[in-house]
Amino acid sequence: MSTEHPAEAETPPVEPPSAPTRRAFIATTTAAGGGAVVGGVVAGPPVHAAEVPPGSRVSLTVNGARRTVTIDNRTSLLDLLREHFGLTGSKKGCNAGACGACTVLVDGRRVNSCLTLAVRLEGAEVTTIEGLAKGDRLHPLQQAFIDQDAFQCGFCTPGQIVSGVGCIQEGHTGSAEEIREWMSGNLCRCGCYVKIERAVEQAAGRK
Repeated sequence: MSTEHPAEAETPPVEPPSAPTRRAFIATTTAAGGGAVVGGVVAGPPVHAAEVPPGSRVSLTVNGARRTVTIDNRTSLLDLLREHFGLTGSKKGCNAGACGACTVLVDGRRVNSCLTLAVRLEGAEVTTIEGLAKGDRLHPLQQAFIDQDAFQCGFCTPGQIVSGVGCIQEGHTGSAEEIREWMSGNLCRCGCYVKIERAVEQAAGRK
């Protein structure tokens, strides 16, 4: 009886796994994070109908006209005016309530429309820069801005004028200092503050 062992089968060497390419690594980690790479563009996970914010129907009066619209609950008054109603006089400056370029009147009071949710204004009366003039007849403060040359680039001017109208209606025009204090929420990067103050004084009847 032979004592020789049969020859063992040779096992082929195992090749070490190759390092993933940068493209494969990005695709893998993106997919793991909930997205996928399609045609080189990262696509997020599908949005289900339940995840879409519900819309609301709101009716309000804008510059004397009754308007009813269904909007996303997150829509700001500024975006409603500019994107839905085409009233682009109110400017989107900082979009954080710090510059006053978006100032409008809501029921006669000054508000930063970029921070005001439109769905909260059911039944409200909104006045924008477009609603101040009566046909071809300018509002006294609009005329005063022209008379006093109270603007330069003009970007902040609509918000300045609407805020000035509110300032006058609120009775905060007893002195130059008082006007400056109550107009301080409206920034003018061109530095026309002295002329803006004079325009408000003129419209208020102090000049």
